[in-house]
Amino acid sequence: MNSHNWLGSNVDYGRKLVNSGLEGARSGEEEFLEGRPLAPFLNGSARQALRPAAIGACLALLGSYPGNRHMSAGRAFAYGLLGGAIGFGVGVAWESRRLTASVASGALKNIGRVRDEHWLEQHPIDYA
Repeated sequence: MNSHNWLGSNVDYGRKLVNSGLEGARSGEEEFLEGRPLAPFLNGSARQALRPAAIGACLALLGSYPGNRHMSAGRAFAYGLLGGAIGFGVGVAWESRRLTASVASGALKNIGRVRDEHWLEQHPIDYA
């Protein structure tokens, strides 16, 4: 097999892997949501993440409080925003962890199936 054929077959295999992973992710999402729309679920997750965002902002502000008073208020405000953003991101990730697990499980299941098919193509089983 020359390099052109090898590259082409690997590109096709990679494309199959990506497409099967995306298809599995979609099916995992549909299985988790059970026909409900995604937007209300995400809105609820964002609402629940406001408390961790506030905690992160407060911790960042307290951590940026200068003992020697050389830090500007703008820098302390920026640290507060950064802490709030990190807290919000962690909160959303935590609240949507079951959806994420379902999406990842569906994707990995489909990718595993394509990998098995590819392996059987490369290593045919002769029962004779």
